[in-house]
Parts: sequence; C-alpha cells; structure tokens
Amino acid sequence: MVYNGGFFMGGMHFFWWIFWLALVGIIVFYGWGRTSGRHRRARESPHEMLQRHLANGEITPREYEERKGLLDRDARHTK
Repeated sequence: MVYNGGFFMGGMHFFWWIFWLALVGIIVFYGWGRTSGRHRRARESPHEMLQRHLANGEITPREYEERKGLLDRDARHTK
C-alpha cells in the first residue's frame, strides 16, 4: 500500500464527501418545485373546480347552474 504522507486516505475521504454532496444536490435540484396533484388542485378557482366536477360527472348540469349562480352572487357581494 502506498502511504505518501497520509494523503491517500485523506484524499479518498474528501472525494466521498464530494460524491455525497453532489448526490444530495442532484436529488434536491430535480425534486425542487415538483408538486403533487393535490397542490395543483389547491390553486384552482371555485369556478374551475365546479367545471371539473361537472366534466367528471360528479354533479348534474342543473346542480352546476345552481352552484355557479351562488358563486356569482357571492362574488358580487364581496366586491
């Protein structure tokens, strides 16, 4: 084994730190800003959410019109 004044083992230790820091950096870089569907839906407006429920067949067109009317009425009162 080459001793070389103790640099061999210290140098390997340094490169392992670089490896782990780079690995964590890559994981953070590619994972940063990615949101799940739950967070995306949280930014939907009430009208968009209502339209999505109608499109998915969760509510009838009559329920859609009633709820849309309530949202529009509430929007006028808050302005």
